[in-house]
Amino acid sequence: MARKVFIASTGQNSGKTTTSLSLMFLAQKKYERVGFIKPLGPKPITYNGLSMDKDAALMAGVFGLDGDIEYMSPVVLYPDSTRKVLDGEIRTETLLEKIRQATAELEKRCDFLVIEGSGHSGVGSVVGMNNAKIAKTMEAPVMVIAGGGIGNTIDSVNMNLALFRQEQIDVKLVMLNKLFAKKRETSLHYLRRAFAAESFRVDGGFNYTPILANPTLGRISKILAKPLSGDVREASRIAHHVQLGAASAQRVADLLEDSTLLLVNSSRDELLVMLASLYNLPEYRRKIAGLVIPGLAPVSRISQKILDDSNIPYIRTEISNAEAFTRISSDVSKIIVEDREKIELIRVLAETEIDFEAIDALL
Repeated sequence: MARKVFIASTGQNSGKTTTSLSLMFLAQKKYERVGFIKPLGPKPITYNGLSMDKDAALMAGVFGLDGDIEYMSPVVLYPDSTRKVLDGEIRTETLLEKIRQATAELEKRCDFLVIEGSGHSGVGSVVGMNNAKIAKTMEAPVMVIAGGGIGNTIDSVNMNLALFRQEQIDVKLVMLNKLFAKKRETSLHYLRRAFAAESFRVDGGFNYTPILANPTLGRISKILAKPLSGDVREASRIAHHVQLGAASAQRVADLLEDSTLLLVNSSRDELLVMLASLYNLPEYRRKIAGLVIPGLAPVSRISQKILDDSNIPYIRTEISNAEAFTRISSDVSKIIVEDREKIELIRVLAETEIDFEAIDALL
C-alpha cells in the first residue's frame, strides 16, 4: 500500500502544482517509486496521444512517468461534461469508479503517491465530485494549501474545511504558500494561534518569488495566441517586468529594468529599431527580455528587417497596446514542462523551505 497525500487548496492559483512538484522531488529522495494522479482534470490537453489534464501531463514530462499516464488523469472534464452528468448521460459513480481503479493501479506501482486536487474544496460539486468526496473515495489524508495572509486566510481555510469535515476526512496539514519573507514568521504565528484547537499542523511553504510568479515569453505567446519570433530559444526566459513603450525612445531605455518585456506599438519605428540595436549589447541583453508589438498598422519594411536581423524575441499581434497589456497583467503564470528555470528553482527551494519528513510523518 502506497503512502499518499491529497493536495487541496483554498482557491485557484494558490500553488498546488508548485507544491506537487516539490513533493515529487522530495519523495524521490526517500522512496524508490513515486507517482502522481490528478483525479479530476478540468483542463484537458493531448499528451502522447492521450487526452489528460495539463497538470498530469506536466508531471509525466518532468518526472518521466510516461508508463503511468493512462492512470494519471482518470476523469477529464470537457465543455459538455457538466451537462451530460446533470442530464444523466454520465453517472457520477461511474466517474468515481474510474478514480478508484486508477488509484488502485498506481498504489500497486508506487511507494508514494501525490494526488493533486482541483481549485478550492468545492470544485467538482456540480458533477457530484468535490475535492472532499474525491479524497474520501481515494482514502487519502489531506493537506490544504492557503495564501500567506492572516484574516482572509483564516476565513478561507475555515470555509474549505467544512466540506472535508462533512465527508469525515482528516486534514493533516495547512500549508501557507506565497509568503512574503519579511512577514513569514508573523503570519505563521497568528495562523497557528487561530487554529491552535485543531488537530492539523500549520506550516509554511514557499515564500513569494517573482521567478515563479512571472510569465515566460512562451507563456506570453500562448496568452496572446501568437507565435514567438526572433530567437525562439528564449521562450523559457522569464519577463520580470512589463513596460509600455509609450515614452520617448531615450526615456524607455532609461526605464529598463532586468528582464523587461516591452510593449511597443507597430507604428513606433524609431523605438523598435533602437531596442533591436540595444538587444545585441551585453549590458542591455539582460534588461530586454523581448517585445510585444501590438497594433493594426504594419511594421515598416526596414524596421522589420532590423528586428529580424537582431534576433530579438518578439510577438506580433493586431490587438491594441492596452488590450495586450491587460491580458498579460491579468494572467497568472502557470508552469509548463519547458519552464526549466522555474522547475529547477522549485527543486532547489523545496529542499530548504519544505519539511518533507514532517509531512510524511503526518500521513
